[in-house]
Amino acid sequence: MKTLNERQSKTFYGALDLWTREFYPKEYPWANMESTVDFMKYLRAQFKQTIKLLFVWDGASFHKGCLVQQYLEQVNEGLEKENRLVHCLLFTPNAPEQNPVEDCWLKAKNSMGENILNTLNSNDSINYFKESFNNLTFDFGKLKWYF
Repeated sequence: MKTLNERQSKTFYGALDLWTREFYPKEYPWANMESTVDFMKYLRAQFKQTIKLLFVWDGASFHKGCLVQQYLEQVNEGLEKENRLVHCLLFTPNAPEQNPVEDCWLKAKNSMGENILNTLNSNDSINYFKESFNNLTFDFGKLKWYF
């Protein structure tokens, strides 16, 4: 029996530039180590290759697994800790309130509103969600925690 209101799931990775408050979302078919490494490479390409990046992740295994560790070793090869180009830290386990990216996701979802979700097909909803990041500002009080 065919279901008329099938739900399609999409995975998004996102990063918030704490200086500019610009948000960088990127869609992936799955959240896994390959996607995590690709997202890290994507962000490095958005900035100068020599700028230092700090990724602060939740404790999901795909954020700290072997492929991620290999990428970090590759990009930071031969560099002292203070000169590394890419650093990763983990949030406290089970503490999404520490993560400002969670606030960005919520703000984008809320901007869509319940009515628009009911009137658009899943592809339109996903596109609207992605575009909403261009029209929102992300300036949360908790950002001060990281300076």
